[in-house]
Amino acid sequence: MEKKAEQTQSGQFEVAFNRIHRCLKDMVKDAHNDSFVELLNVGQKSHSIIRKYKDELYQFARLRNAIVHEKVDVDYYIAEPHIKVVRRIEYIATNFEKPPLAIAISSAPVFYYYEDAYLKDVLKAINKFDFTRFPIYDKNYQYIGLLTASDIIRWMAKEMTSNVISLGNVRVRDLLNNNKEYYVDFIKGTTNLYEVEEMFDQYHAQDKKLQAVILSEDGTSNSKPKAILTPWDLLDPEPNG
Repeated sequence: MEKKAEQTQSGQFEVAFNRIHRCLKDMVKDAHNDSFVELLNVGQKSHSIIRKYKDELYQFARLRNAIVHEKVDVDYYIAEPHIKVVRRIEYIATNFEKPPLAIAISSAPVFYYYEDAYLKDVLKAINKFDFTRFPIYDKNYQYIGLLTASDIIRWMAKEMTSNVISLGNVRVRDLLNNNKEYYVDFIKGTTNLYEVEEMFDQYHAQDKKLQAVILSEDGTSNSKPKAILTPWDLLDPEPNG
């Protein structure tokens, strides 16, 4: 019975490895050949999910070679992976086949404001929910800009006279007029987490800091926002796992 269980673990490992290999073939089109390691070497340059797991995948490739080369029969293996290794490669294979959606780690619903909203209402949201980034729209849901807590603090510092600031009639648009432009992008609800990571990486490669990615109803800047992702949201190493 023990030998049968061990054979099953090796078989499960090989099945999961082949699942990942199939995904790599579908993802990476400019490799010199379809070998697992070649696909990793080429694919990591443009695919966030490959970069995320590449160190483990290289190890899995070596383990897979050991298992296959020491296979003495169709269903009989000498080299056996630990059950934790099998579970790990199965988890990674599932992530390749069905990546988690970006909305899974986003802040939803998103707190957004119209340009004629009062600043005091934004301050209430900061105090109650500890949010720091607020998309601003016109009445037609056309994105205008991003208002951050840092912008508000800088504006207050400039406006302070005699240690008093009157906020009663201050509108969001009053802060946006002199606000610097932030890089913000937009996605659909079907966008997966690794596609969003690629967006942040692409901006970074251009020496630009992507402040937020907004998930809107149709994935454009002129539709109602449903969720927002910031660089902080991407710090979770294993969403849904």
